[in-house]
Amino acid sequence: MTRGVGLGACGLGLVAFVAAAAVLSAQERRGGEPTAGNGTFYIGSYKGVITILDEATGRVTGEIPLSIGLPGFSMTLSADRSRIYVVDSTAEKVEIIDREKRISIDTFTLSEGGTKTRIWGLAPDPRDRFAILTIKNYTLKTDRWEIGPPTLVQVDLATKKIARTIPWPKGEEREGAGVLFSPDGSLMYLFGEDVLIYETETFTEVDRWEVSRPYEIGAGRVSFGGLDPFSDEPGFFTGLFTMQDPLQSRRIMGIGRIDLANKKIDFHPIGPARGLSFTVTPDHTRGYGLMQDIGEYELWTFDLQAYTLVSRTRFPGRPRMALRSSSSGQLLYIYQAGHTIDVYEAATFRHLRTIELDGDMTRLILMPPPR
Repeated sequence: MTRGVGLGACGLGLVAFVAAAAVLSAQERRGGEPTAGNGTFYIGSYKGVITILDEATGRVTGEIPLSIGLPGFSMTLSADRSRIYVVDSTAEKVEIIDREKRISIDTFTLSEGGTKTRIWGLAPDPRDRFAILTIKNYTLKTDRWEIGPPTLVQVDLATKKIARTIPWPKGEEREGAGVLFSPDGSLMYLFGEDVLIYETETFTEVDRWEVSRPYEIGAGRVSFGGLDPFSDEPGFFTGLFTMQDPLQSRRIMGIGRIDLANKKIDFHPIGPARGLSFTVTPDHTRGYGLMQDIGEYELWTFDLQAYTLVSRTRFPGRPRMALRSSSSGQLLYIYQAGHTIDVYEAATFRHLRTIELDGDMTRLILMPPPR
């Protein structure tokens, strides 16, 4: 485990100045303002559609109508990026979109009779044969709603029925499940105290990655945060992770890269843990974290080659925000809640413009251009 080098306030300021100057100099050689990239936004809207936005121009290029009504906060791309799985605002219905043709190809719900089955997590397998769902049943009785336990199930996408229930590790129920698949779909990784590895024919546990054990002597276990599917090539994920300091009983935040096939974590501590959303530039030279608290909004810039915090910049934020790097790595997008996307220069965090949509958004996916 490599540890980051601490910097004082003066050191941080100098590094930030040098980094910003270097990027600005590169931009001047390119001829002016930073560019966005050639990706495509897919944005769930309260209009009941998925709005398609061209990243390079910031203009709406189309809409995909949804038959399930308002999209909720779950929109998931298939492994080959040809499909979008959308869960509606009631968390009961799923619609499958052909992204290239911009049409709906299927819908399903698990609700039946007086029981509403709500979907609190969805992960399609890489070959779109099935999906792993975290569900809860809500059954209407004469005087109350009876709420069932959280359940992990496999849904056959051809029959739209539950094929099997997957037992929770150690029989311990959990409200959510982090699920990832190997690139070929032969293995499923279930993230929890440890990472359980299942083959995907009968869902038998075939291996276990014991991340609950200390990463090294004297260190605590590393826990995973959100993993961006576009931050790495298949089978690798970069993100902000936390580790428990066993001596001081405090949480340590660091930058980590997961190698699923080899069960390895390259973890580099940064400092005390803070609640940050995180995004990585496509070239993996910079990471950006968004800290948001009531009246306290900051953008954190990380050097992913030296594994250090470069700068913290305060700015007037909004009550609820999400962060995404542009496809070029030169811009940052801050969005939610509402109908606007604020565009900032990544090197200086200078506000450049605001993109306005004609409906409030529920979920945003920025799909990079093909490699």
